[in-house]
Amino acid sequence: MRSKVKKTLKGLFSPFFIASAAVFVLGLAVRFIASKNSAFADFWQSGIASYPRAALAYMTNLLPLSLAEYVIICSPLIIAVLLHIASNGKTETWISTFRYTFDLFAVAALIFSTFLLNFSAGYYTTSLDKRINIERDKVSAEELYGTAEKLLDGLDECIDGVDIIYSGSSLMPYGHDTLNKKLNEAYKKACEKYPFLSDFYSSAKPVMLSEPWTYTHIAGVYSFFTGEANVNINLPDYTLPYTAAHEMAHQRGIAREEEANFVAFLVCMESDDDYIRYSAYANAFEYVASSLYSANKDMYTTLYTERVPKVLKEEMSAYNRFFEKYRENTVATVASKINDNHLKMYGEEEGEKSYGLVVDLLVAYYKK
Repeated sequence: MRSKVKKTLKGLFSPFFIASAAVFVLGLAVRFIASKNSAFADFWQSGIASYPRAALAYMTNLLPLSLAEYVIICSPLIIAVLLHIASNGKTETWISTFRYTFDLFAVAALIFSTFLLNFSAGYYTTSLDKRINIERDKVSAEELYGTAEKLLDGLDECIDGVDIIYSGSSLMPYGHDTLNKKLNEAYKKACEKYPFLSDFYSSAKPVMLSEPWTYTHIAGVYSFFTGEANVNINLPDYTLPYTAAHEMAHQRGIAREEEANFVAFLVCMESDDDYIRYSAYANAFEYVASSLYSANKDMYTTLYTERVPKVLKEEMSAYNRFFEKYRENTVATVASKINDNHLKMYGEEEGEKSYGLVVDLLVAYYKK
């Protein structure tokens, strides 16, 4: 009787399920140890995990479009196929039903394990300010004003290379493939300065359904299970280089959103291309200016009136006109809530507010 029960229980679990469960448990162990020891998190994220992340990015680079997007689009069909398989021989007995169900859970566990093993330790690594030796602290309105001025000084140096079209928006003077090439060149230089970044060639992929995606207010997403950096190309051009650099930072193991924002800025500064640097200065300025507005409206008004160049004023006005169509909608509200909870669940305590914490890093960087 005992041997029969043992044989029955063994029949419930396929070799695939057992292997997937083992990988999942390993992923949980890695995340737990990383959460308790930043030195282990640094070792795992910049060392061990960099290889599978690079492998995933390399394999999906071979595809011209986003595999993650197609998986999501085809998910109803995938579910229908799985149900069809279940109804045609996979559920003839209660043992086969359980076995098939467990295998489906194993697939989900294996996908989530790519996050646990390849990315999750990044939320517990040594903070970026300590890695690059800058002092992050609370900032004053005066410091925000000074940082904004320095960003505008940098923007002034590359603004002659920026073309403005009739709507007031700037025009990226090349296509997406060229942008990827230029950003990879910039990343190669940055990796020499910052060894915690993984040095490999990758692409930020344009999302096919970017126009409807804009209603979510999301500019880019890193897909951990395919290793792809995905970019919303419906947004104005000046957002694209900075957003692409941000998602490529996630590919290289930078998990925290404010740190990915800051790495994107540092990487764009390594580029020889005027438009890439313009994109970084303009986007960083908007973060700092927004914080300055909250801290001291009078100082913000002075800065905007006296220091912001006409080109950037037109750029920001054009963006506001473009975004009006997408600003208020239920999809954005739901997507924001999901993204906020998603970030908090994965280890980003501030949720969506973490994006804006890049201001602290920018102020510290320019103070040094």
